[in-house]
Amino acid sequence: MSAREIFEYALLRVVPRVERGERMNAGVLVYCRARSLVTARTHLDEARLRALDPDADTAGVRAALRAVEDICGGGERAGQAAAEDAGRRFRWLIAPRSTVLQPGPVHTGLTADPEAEADRLLGLLVR
Repeated sequence: MSAREIFEYALLRVVPRVERGERMNAGVLVYCRARSLVTARTHLDEARLRALDPDADTAGVRAALRAVEDICGGGERAGQAAAEDAGRRFRWLIAPRSTVLQPGPVHTGLTADPEAEADRLLGLLVR
């Protein structure tokens, strides 16, 4: 049996009209300190988004989701966040904000494979 490690995760929620408070899940962030890993999986259901707001900026939402993925990946595409470790990037991404893309509360769990856990959570909580 593989060693199980603690991980943290938060949902990424799209709130097309902040004043209405309606939201839909569009991704998941996973952080595992033991592996210095922060990763994101995203999926935008445009039909659901349009049901919440027919005028939603789907291109803008997709760009925001890509930016989260880039920050998680580090490197040149992460911009200024590239210099930060995985934990600091995760904490920055889960900080509360009042924008179209908002993080949900942080939850914890145990896993032998944080990358597979990100895929599992995307299927369970987003798709």
